[in-house]
Amino acid sequence: MLAIMIGLVIGIGLPIQTSINSRLKVSLGSPFLASLTSFTVGTILLAIITLIADHSLFFPLKMFTEQPVWLWIGGIFGVTYLTANILLFPKLGSVQTVIMPVLGQIIMGLIVDNFGLFYSLKDPLTLIRILGAILVLLGVIGAVSINELISKRHHKMDSESSGLFIWRLFGIIAGMLSAAQAAINGHLGAILHSTVKAAFFSFLIGTLCILVIVIITRPKLQMIKSEKGNPWWMWIGGIIGALYILGNVYLVPIVGTGLSVVIILLGLMIGSLMIDQFGILESKKNPITLAQIISLLVMICGVVIIRLF
Repeated sequence: MLAIMIGLVIGIGLPIQTSINSRLKVSLGSPFLASLTSFTVGTILLAIITLIADHSLFFPLKMFTEQPVWLWIGGIFGVTYLTANILLFPKLGSVQTVIMPVLGQIIMGLIVDNFGLFYSLKDPLTLIRILGAILVLLGVIGAVSINELISKRHHKMDSESSGLFIWRLFGIIAGMLSAAQAAINGHLGAILHSTVKAAFFSFLIGTLCILVIVIITRPKLQMIKSEKGNPWWMWIGGIIGALYILGNVYLVPIVGTGLSVVIILLGLMIGSLMIDQFGILESKKNPITLAQIISLLVMICGVVIIRLF
């Protein structure tokens, strides 16, 4: 029961992190500065936890020559995923910012499993898993189409539909990179004999990557203040991200990867629906409908079939 509660909490925390980081982007005036802040905070927290758990932050230098290059790009995929969420949130709202990357994660997860990419165990596609993927796709299409019908009824979407399609595609690609990152970090954790240290290195590489981007682009630090000022909570997105990683580390050995994905996805949906419905953390309200909830339940059923059967 405790493991299920932890899975739900970290799942709910992820859309909250996106909302927080999006608010930070408004104050800092740059998605790159917001990503750098979030990754830096998360890296520091994971460094402290790694020191407590493993008593060391170092690894053998021979890993650079003995291991494949892709072992070190998980952090780059992670920072791409985080920055994408920050950019998607004001465009698509909380629910679509969750479901588009989830669709990408499912697609990439099936590809990784089928071909055994990144030294993962092969788990060939079966008819029932394809059925699960179709249900996920139908759930996504249902949730998105219902939103568009509602918006068109209120004359909001006609001039923006093509632009939103690009953002949704961007979300799917970001989700695919996130799934690849999970597989890469899994192999890195096996080599380092520590999932916590693997998470730390992933965050560290992501931080260095976004730091380079910030140096090259030189975005202006604006520190824009809203009428309510800049809330203290806009700085804690990185902490939530680090706790999400640690929650996964705790959960997988107890309930297994498949059930972990389902529990966390349920938390993701609950968190995103709450944010859209109530406008939590200064987010824009996007009232949910019964049809949307049904579409999301269809999507969850598809993930259950893929992961547990």
